[in-house]
Amino acid sequence: MKRDCIAVQFCGFGGQGLVLSATVLGTGAVGGGLYAVQTQSYGSEARGGECQAELILSKEPINSPTVGEVDVVVAMSQPALMRYISRLRAGGVLVIDPMFVERPSRTDIQIVEVPVTQIAASEIGQQITANMLMLGFLTEATSLIPEEELLRAIEEAVPSRFVPVNLEAARRGKRLASEKAISLEL
Repeated sequence: MKRDCIAVQFCGFGGQGLVLSATVLGTGAVGGGLYAVQTQSYGSEARGGECQAELILSKEPINSPTVGEVDVVVAMSQPALMRYISRLRAGGVLVIDPMFVERPSRTDIQIVEVPVTQIAASEIGQQITANMLMLGFLTEATSLIPEEELLRAIEEAVPSRFVPVNLEAARRGKRLASEKAISLEL
């Protein structure tokens, strides 16, 4: 379905790299010729508290940093899902990590389960790369940004010693997307 803008909300707990995911996606989108606006908020805890980042992507200039409803919610924790699922518009896409999130009963949305934490731990060898696996999955499944822009944005945003493992995780996430299509485009 074509839309004027796409709003994506990453939510979970601090330490999962959700703000980094939104930053990388936004940077890649701008590199691919789109406009992007990103906001974020954290709980008062340094790690483990609530964390969310919202990203708006558009072919046209964006006039507001927030929207009422979002098109995609990426939920990496159950408390975050419970707090933010009401912002997901009917017909929107919910992407969950089943290790931390139970499938909700909403029938007016597309729900996609992507076991990124399990794959990051078992295949990549570093659970902390689950966010990049999810980002690779999301960008491939939605075709929001070209692969080269995603990889370039990761190289720019991640400390150099962690670039190889994060690129590996993003590429693995992209391969996951061949199994689960999401219909969103600008």
